[in-house]
Amino acid sequence: MISTRRTAEITWTLLALFGTAFLSCAPADQPATSTSGAEELPGVFLSIDELRQQFFHVSAGRRLKPDSWPGGARVAVNLGFDVDNASAALSQGNLDYEVLSRGEYGAVDGLPRVLQMLDRQQIPASFYIPAVSGLLHPAMIDEILAPGRHEIGIHGWIHERLPVLDDEAEEHRLLTESIEYLTDRTGKRPVGYRAPSWQFSKYTLKLIREEGFLYDTSLMASDDPYELLLDGEPTGIIELPIERIVDDAPYFGAASGSMPSPAAVMDVFRGEFDVAYEEGGLLVLTMHPHIIGHRSRIAALEELVEYMKSRGGVWFATLEDVAHHVKEHKMGAAE
Repeated sequence: MISTRRTAEITWTLLALFGTAFLSCAPADQPATSTSGAEELPGVFLSIDELRQQFFHVSAGRRLKPDSWPGGARVAVNLGFDVDNASAALSQGNLDYEVLSRGEYGAVDGLPRVLQMLDRQQIPASFYIPAVSGLLHPAMIDEILAPGRHEIGIHGWIHERLPVLDDEAEEHRLLTESIEYLTDRTGKRPVGYRAPSWQFSKYTLKLIREEGFLYDTSLMASDDPYELLLDGEPTGIIELPIERIVDDAPYFGAASGSMPSPAAVMDVFRGEFDVAYEEGGLLVLTMHPHIIGHRSRIAALEELVEYMKSRGGVWFATLEDVAHHVKEHKMGAAE
């Protein structure tokens, strides 16, 4: 028999992970909206060549996992923080101030706690900032840059959803303005790109290649580094993969309380780290200051960092440093 407490824990977990989907489902007796098969299942009407063209428009090329990490480390670990704050809500015209205030928490309390933890542990991190987040709270960028250890990368103009935008010229304009803003504010042109919501449009890879990015960190075809292909051709862009398994948002992002146990989430992160350690691979954690920066969660994250350190042989690095290492030891050798 499952205990009442265990049943409650499972229920909370399911609500946190799937609550939105449950709430959006129509009642069983409600008639389905009538749509044509072509609208609901367009893929069934395509040839295998057409499907191949779609599937491999953006795809994984050669594997770039290095044979070793700097200093003889067993594993490379990146702590990545998407400083979204309220930019996603603003991009959609959502002026619900409960939602906006929860985003603002990232600038007011969340980011300072993240930076204090990183200072205590003396480790670097990568921060991906929508330009609007920086413009609304400009002090954040100075705070991130102050220790001299951290990286700032591109994360869109206003956390726009690129497949919804679906406009190459407009996407290019927003990308260019984001690059110009962060270059001006940081004094350095960013070399890393993370798509807002990790969602490429059909134009994104072409555009970031034209802008000369060293790496992307939006996709998940592997656990370890690989080269991105565009329509089957190598782009020279290194993909440093992310995964929703090691992202705080699916666990903690629900508006009505989320998963109650930070320790349970860190158990998942720890399990991913342990296997990456044994395989000699790369682990990229994705977090958000307005989510992970709450008291109990940042405390649990710091315990995880201390556990990683206790294993020995861990290279904590920005993704810029990881990409340069990969380029030198894998791509350089092949060129």
